[in-house]
Amino acid sequence: MALPGDAHIGQVSLTISDLDRSLSFYRDVLGFVEAKRVGRSSFLAPDDGRVLIELHERTDAIAKPRRSSGLFHFAILVPSRAALGRSLRRLAETRWPISGAADHMVSEALYVADPDGLGIEIYRDQPRASWRVSNGELAMGTDPLDLQAVHDEPGAETPWRGLESGTIMGHVHLHAPHLDAAEAFYCGRIGFEPVVRRYPGALFVSAGGYHHHLGLNTWAGVGAPPPPENAVGLRSFTIESRGVQTENVRDESTGVDVLLIQK
Repeated sequence: MALPGDAHIGQVSLTISDLDRSLSFYRDVLGFVEAKRVGRSSFLAPDDGRVLIELHERTDAIAKPRRSSGLFHFAILVPSRAALGRSLRRLAETRWPISGAADHMVSEALYVADPDGLGIEIYRDQPRASWRVSNGELAMGTDPLDLQAVHDEPGAETPWRGLESGTIMGHVHLHAPHLDAAEAFYCGRIGFEPVVRRYPGALFVSAGGYHHHLGLNTWAGVGAPPPPENAVGLRSFTIESRGVQTENVRDESTGVDVLLIQK
């Protein structure tokens, strides 16, 4: 059964190794606000107070092995190109390295890594009316992004005040050991629908015709095992919709919990 059209990613929960170090990045560089602190866990939101990221410190945490499934990146969706330009200016101002940038034909994206090396995408969507279909699939690619144009977007020059209202968690992208098994789980069991199959070594799925709520790839190696329990990375993510039954489903192939939440 397909997920309802309003289904979307709500938030991600991460294991990190040093809460103070991570907070300095997520707050001072990316622009989140600490909405709540419980012990050595922090709950982060844009200025509208809607928690998007949970950080859970584990002092014995190790780096995520290169050849392992699990998190590739999570993606923060900002509400406009001007907001993306402000994030770009903030990264430059704080001298935080940008690991990549791309025009995906449906979105424009910047890529960074947090202090534990966890991948993060910051992106804005192109107008949905401009998305193109080619051979029965949504046309997506990885083209060069005009960083100067994003930097100079009208409104990007306004003073930095952190992530603005309307910022949400756009999607999650996972390393998976096998795409056919990943499709069986995330489409057959969870209810996403395939959007793009032809991207090399990857599958993109979504609800409601979005370009993707979940990316799946085998770029860490076909058959890659889940990371150790004490590795930094993604613990869980939520899928929220008015039309789902609340339940917790575990993806054993990646060690990630998927929480379906009725909202």
